[in-house]
Amino acid sequence: MLLDLLTKIDDVMYYPILIIVMGVAGLYFTFRTRFVQIRLFREACRLVMEKPEDKAHVSSFQALMVSTASRVGTGNIVGVSTAICIGGPGAMFWMWIMCIIGAASAFVESTLAQIYKQKEDDGSCYGGPAYYIEKALHAPWLSVLFCIFLISTYAFGFNLLCSYNLQSSFAAYSFYDPKLTPIIVGVIIAALVGFCILSGGKRIIKLTEVLVPFMGIAYVVVAIIVILVNITNVPAMFAVIFKNAFDFKSIFGGVAGSCLIYGIKRGLYSNEAGVGSAPNASASANVTHPVKQGLVQTVSVYIDTILLCTATGLMCLSSGVAPSAEVSGILYVQKAISTVFGHFGPAFITVAMILFAFTTLLG
Repeated sequence: MLLDLLTKIDDVMYYPILIIVMGVAGLYFTFRTRFVQIRLFREACRLVMEKPEDKAHVSSFQALMVSTASRVGTGNIVGVSTAICIGGPGAMFWMWIMCIIGAASAFVESTLAQIYKQKEDDGSCYGGPAYYIEKALHAPWLSVLFCIFLISTYAFGFNLLCSYNLQSSFAAYSFYDPKLTPIIVGVIIAALVGFCILSGGKRIIKLTEVLVPFMGIAYVVVAIIVILVNITNVPAMFAVIFKNAFDFKSIFGGVAGSCLIYGIKRGLYSNEAGVGSAPNASASANVTHPVKQGLVQTVSVYIDTILLCTATGLMCLSSGVAPSAEVSGILYVQKAISTVFGHFGPAFITVAMILFAFTTLLG
């Protein structure tokens, strides 16, 4: 009964309410900032490497890695696969569009986090949406409500889904026990995350600063290899993406399950732009101007969606493995990578899922 109730609430809140609210907000910020996420992209990339005046403080790059860790997760693999298998290849196009729109929301929320951040006695900073809701809107009750919903969303939504996706990657192996394996995986990942969190925020920052670039580069390199091996399929792959994306008859014939909605959902869930999580990391950065950290966070959105989600989608579509509801999720990705790497493929995806899940939980 509880599951049915939660499903009904989710069906309304995620689509259409959340999609409309986030989409409209992203478009509003895009036009008000005159496409800042595109116009100043080169400057944003330069600012990523800008050092803080005091080396003891959190740099833009470190804050970027923590926020990217929370954005980059199992959804970059499982979610993209599901969107393609159920919504169609055209979901990739709408995911890219939502990424560009969402980058404007990421810019605004992270800039606000810097403007309204608080300082500790040692000079370190903290803040986020709860603080600028309270200070700018003069609504402490709304700030408290935001905190409750954000914590609930991550504790019972994002983190549980992330953990579930992680354990599902082991289903391809003979030792997998549907009753026992999820418990073992859950205990191990909880112990590791707990150790890092209880050891302090600085250790989390140091760990994500190393893990995020490593896992991202390794995953993209493997995806590129698969695409290059299947290079003859690439022209047809892009043709089917754009053809399906603008197949308005199928879109409006079944809107909820169309490539349009699945692409927008994937873009929203994956990069989390506008959700309110990344600004908490952005507020900790020591920068000379609030807008600098806002620009840096647009890079985080692009890393998540344009780089990692696209790597998954193009790797799968170029492999020649036909997408279908039966293989949606981790299975489609494992089958696609196996066409080039054989038995090593699923093992690599499992390792990638572990790293993606771990850094997501830390973020």
